[in-house]
Amino acid sequence: MSANNDLDQQDVIRILDGSGYVMLTTALDDGKLLAHPMVPQQVTDDADIWFIIGLQGDQASALKHNPNVNVTVSEAGNWLSVAGRVEFVDDQAKIDELWSDSVAAWFDGGRNDPDVGLIKVTGDSAQHWGLKGGKVAGLAQIVKAKVTGQRTGGGSSTTEL
Repeated sequence: MSANNDLDQQDVIRILDGSGYVMLTTALDDGKLLAHPMVPQQVTDDADIWFIIGLQGDQASALKHNPNVNVTVSEAGNWLSVAGRVEFVDDQAKIDELWSDSVAAWFDGGRNDPDVGLIKVTGDSAQHWGLKGGKVAGLAQIVKAKVTGQRTGGGSSTTEL
């Protein structure tokens, strides 16, 4: 975060890029929310988030019917919520570029498995709640607050993407 605690696109990219997992949430046809843990395969300089996804099942079906999503990151003392929309992208070269051993574990047929899909989340806005100093400092502030009974402080900020 910048010195004045304002969130900017570079902060969003840094947080997303540094997260191992995110939660990707969409709405089903009946309005129920569906969230899945996902691994961002790439976060671009424009804060677009690329995922490899299985094309069969509830999540892909929900995304095809309603492309509006929320991507969340939670780590010690910091929470990020990105509102955006999903686009399914048919690009074998991009799948090849993003493919890894951890992705391969989910698809028996490898990168050419007909279930392998590619989505790009384009963010509209992001909101961050957090403590200054990143994960380690945030965790230290949480522990200190627990011991002393004082509040951790922190703040919230929003940015358009």
